Amino acid sequence: MVTKYYFSHIARDCQSLGDQKIVKKRREDSRLTRGRAGCYDGKNVKEGGRMEFVLRKWEEGDVAYVQKYANNEKIAAALRNAFPYPYTMDDAKAYIHSCAENSERQVTRAIIVEGRAVGSIGVFFGSDVYKKSAEIGYWLGEPFWGRGIMSGAVMRVCRYVFAKYDIERIFAEPFACNTGSRRVLEKAGFTLEGILRNSVYKNGTLQDSCMYALLRQ
Repeated sequence: MVTKYYFSHIARDCQSLGDQKIVKKRREDSRLTRGRAGCYDGKNVKEGGRMEFVLRKWEEGDVAYVQKYANNEKIAAALRNAFPYPYTMDDAKAYIHSCAENSERQVTRAIIVEGRAVGSIGVFFGSDVYKKSAEIGYWLGEPFWGRGIMSGAVMRVCRYVFAKYDIERIFAEPFACNTGSRRVLEKAGFTLEGILRNSVYKNGTLQDSCMYALLRQ
């Protein structure tokens, strides 16, 4: 399951967290991996009958798994062109490095199933007049599609971002043909705000994209 956002593509302007207290942020950051009823104990979290998964920060040891699961033409077809195919070990290393380098402008997490990094999810802060908005993007290894992992991950990350940052709106722009990603967003409470006609040029074809958004409650 994928959206078109590729996380090492950080060329766009991002919001500086400025007055955020870095030490406090790092301390609170670990709460992202907690279950609904208490502290994270290192085990996979199961929510509402979904397949168990953990969200945590990226580690160097995840490189081989990233390369394995990201090296999929179906995933690349639904993402921006910054996401390469074939997806090499060097690509995986560069991605994990970019997550660490830009940690103050984004919240990016590995999706862990049974100890393996099988996907990624991230929220990227806007700047200037868009500083109250953030874009969410994600991808998931094909063997784990349709198991409720991604919708659960989206809900958990959005709760975290709204709780910890001065963000009012989280949005996503999946390709209109990406029905799986659209279902993920709808299950997570996102509203379809509109169709952007012929907004995407991918693999030699013009496509529509969708604007989905979730507002702070």
